[in-house]
Amino acid sequence: MLHQTTTFPAKSAHAVTPMMLMHLSTGKPAVLVVRTGLFAVVWVATTVFGQMATDQAAIELHPEPEDTAALTSFSFKNTGDRPVKILKIESSCGCLKAELDRDVDGPGETGSGTAEFKISSFVGRQEKTVHVTTDHPTQPEWVIPFILEVPIVIEIEPRTLQWWVGDDPDTKVCTVRMVGAEPMNLTKVSSTRESVTFDWKEIEAGRTYEIRVTPESTHAVLLGALKLETDSKIPKYQRQLAFFSIYRKPQAAEKGDVP
Repeated sequence: MLHQTTTFPAKSAHAVTPMMLMHLSTGKPAVLVVRTGLFAVVWVATTVFGQMATDQAAIELHPEPEDTAALTSFSFKNTGDRPVKILKIESSCGCLKAELDRDVDGPGETGSGTAEFKISSFVGRQEKTVHVTTDHPTQPEWVIPFILEVPIVIEIEPRTLQWWVGDDPDTKVCTVRMVGAEPMNLTKVSSTRESVTFDWKEIEAGRTYEIRVTPESTHAVLLGALKLETDSKIPKYQRQLAFFSIYRKPQAAEKGDVP
């Protein structure tokens, strides 16, 4: 919205030149100077939209390995010049739930919110969002980003062993590393496919293990898994999966187009 405020003599009698217009989203008055004829006309532009914003770019949660849920609180502010009404709050994932402490936020008001993240089997970095529907015409949806950093306790590399149909049934190896603060022992390994054999050995007690996997043949497509059991005190780390597969090679790869 532009409000004409005053006029003053212009330096040029012919130029019509916008001199300066500050960004409206700052919430500060913006100045537009236009020279026309013998006078320059000044308008002050005031922001006509609100902006809901948290006090950080993304809300981060850092649970412990044994946690089943992570809780956090955060603050937000209406940086605009009109009230904003919260109509609905939705999450991009059923694992994340958020609540705000009020339904209407006036200009300049600060509010607070809480969020709960159900960790389940998540490990590593997880990025989710909460979508807040408002009644404001220029900000109908306010997106709040969340980052969950779940400590990695077990690394399996590679997670999937792969052969192509027709390949030599060579032995392939995956390595299991216990990278958490406390050591864990691999206690048992089993296969979901009788046609795939394996053996495993301890490299470093409580820390590193090696599993060697060999298919009887690669004549047909096959999918399966290795079931790994540990002596972890944390239930979700007591059982892990590694995978193996035999796939048909893509046609382009067969022709040598793909390395």
